[in-house]
Amino acid sequence: MDASNVSSIVNLDGMWGDELQANLDRYDRAFPGRFLTFCQLDWSVTSEAGFGNRLAAQLERCVREGARGLKVWKQLGLRIRDDRGDVLMPADHRLDGVWETAADLSVPVTIHVADPVAFFEPLDERNERLEELLANPDWHFGDRTRFPSFERIIDSFESLVANHPATTFIGAHVACFAEDLAWVARMLGTYPNLHADIAARVPELGRQPRAARRLFLEHPDRILFGTDLFPPTREDYEIYFRFLETDDEHFAYSVDDPPPEGRWAISGLDLPDDVLRKVVGENARRLLGERVDDVT
Repeated sequence: MDASNVSSIVNLDGMWGDELQANLDRYDRAFPGRFLTFCQLDWSVTSEAGFGNRLAAQLERCVREGARGLKVWKQLGLRIRDDRGDVLMPADHRLDGVWETAADLSVPVTIHVADPVAFFEPLDERNERLEELLANPDWHFGDRTRFPSFERIIDSFESLVANHPATTFIGAHVACFAEDLAWVARMLGTYPNLHADIAARVPELGRQPRAARRLFLEHPDRILFGTDLFPPTREDYEIYFRFLETDDEHFAYSVDDPPPEGRWAISGLDLPDDVLRKVVGENARRLLGERVDDVT
């Protein structure tokens, strides 16, 4: 961390119960100020009636035990099913208690819904991320008999943010829709409770650098640094910093060859120093009340 000029890291995989305690012991308590851990929820209870209240109580317990926020993964809207066997969507009112509890406890919710748009498209030669999906077949959600469409999930995400203005949401992966930065800009402009991190979306942002730079300059207080890498290496950080800090053109977004997400290069944003300071640390410190420079 010191070699990469990273003072603190947010661990989004704290889980719950004994595993949460193990994560808090391993990171937060062992290295005070260097790590902050978010909990997750045990979504298996959604097969039972009254699951919303049980999840809200679980969140309250996790925060009381030391969790600094809640991480919601993409299963919500894709794989989690309710007591009727239907896919549970992010804006389902039976989950209102969870978001209201987060607001009452003043903890942010980092939420990842859907996935790259290409993961919902037909798996054929026209899919630009075909190689990645062939290597990871479980990441393909194009079967409409099993999975909702990307549009349905992202619309539910907007309804969630709109319905809970007192809850601070951090939309993972550029508010979950890095392919459409005009949509992201509209969301950030419409909902002051929404923030976005850049984790795992430098490849997407870096191939539309003018639109990406405009987004950062228009919403400098709402964008957070993140990597989605575990453990991130110094070389990984160097790519992220090069992307944010320089005006370099057409460079590799990954240390891997071939690159994992698609065969393209990226260009840097050359962000001003005042915007960089907010993105790489100040915005996270404001939301979390700690010295925090990285969300992974």
